[in-house]
Amino acid sequence: MKFADIPGLSETKKLLMDAVISNHIAHAQLFVGAEGALNLPMALAYATYLHCQQKGDDACGVCPACSKNLKYIHPDTHFVFPLSNVKSDKDEERFKAEITKSWRAFLLEQPLGNLDDWTNYYGGEDKQALISREESREIVKALSLKPFESPHKVMIIWQPELMHPSAANGILKILEEPPPHTYFILVTNAADRLLPTIISRTQIVTIPLLRDAELESYLRTRHQLDESRAAKIAQLADGNINLAIKLLENTEDDNTQRFTEWMRACFKKNYGALLSMADDYHGMDKLSQKNLLSYSINMMRESLLFQAGATSINRTRGEELKFVQDFSKVLNLDKIEKSFRLMNDATYHLERNGSAKMIFLDLSLKLSTTINP
Repeated sequence: MKFADIPGLSETKKLLMDAVISNHIAHAQLFVGAEGALNLPMALAYATYLHCQQKGDDACGVCPACSKNLKYIHPDTHFVFPLSNVKSDKDEERFKAEITKSWRAFLLEQPLGNLDDWTNYYGGEDKQALISREESREIVKALSLKPFESPHKVMIIWQPELMHPSAANGILKILEEPPPHTYFILVTNAADRLLPTIISRTQIVTIPLLRDAELESYLRTRHQLDESRAAKIAQLADGNINLAIKLLENTEDDNTQRFTEWMRACFKKNYGALLSMADDYHGMDKLSQKNLLSYSINMMRESLLFQAGATSINRTRGEELKFVQDFSKVLNLDKIEKSFRLMNDATYHLERNGSAKMIFLDLSLKLSTTINP
């Protein structure tokens, strides 16, 4: 992957390229980003740029080093990633070769994927993925050898927060004092779960979520969406490009109408309608259920901004904006805060596979008493 393959984030790209050009590269960097941020693609592009033999404003993409990096087979770029206990092959070396092949194929097919996408890809769903304690020995072993082709060796550790404590402690020494021209790139979505001793040994590089305009541009150019559809998906995804891509697979959403009818039924305390809606909600697929809750949370945010007079940063348009203006008349700060918290709680329970019907019905009843006491 090259930097040009990553939408937006021009400041971050320039920061990384300038460090390479000026030869001021930190030996261990922690790429931190929220869920949906492009920190893994950024690490892949950074490794490509480091190895490139004809680098300029980006990796050239054609030299032998780039050709291998774009296929994720460069011998001086090493990967560590979480796995669940799926190993059934007694031949350790054959298993490593097969899972490495799967990892490379995953990066080629789903470079913007997350941990769930990866576990689904190799068949480890419903099992806890971890970086085992043996991996620390493999890291030390791999980095003890001299580079094969490049002046540099790069070790990318994806999701280091999932490292077994023994593995995390096992890399502390080499993380602090790696061999010459060896660079660690740790890629995390949960820096707060890392050992403080790991954080203290790394230079933090924050990878922000995409701005709405950047995400809209990506959706229009890469996926040929019209402006209205791209704007709606960007609003719902809230900078999470992986979620935005998943939303493309859905048919045109009707969350605006669903949310409008739902809030009206809550305000009127129309319990028969709320029970019917709970049945409908239960019949939706998991992604659509999560999208409706995410959309609802966004609409509460928009109502708060409208009430505060911060209309310049409102993201709603057309019929959505009109509903927000009308809905805000029956809300106040306390009602919005309570509704927001209730919707967040419902999302938490839904992600942990609670009954969608019960979650939605319980949420509806609580919202009814919150919006219209």
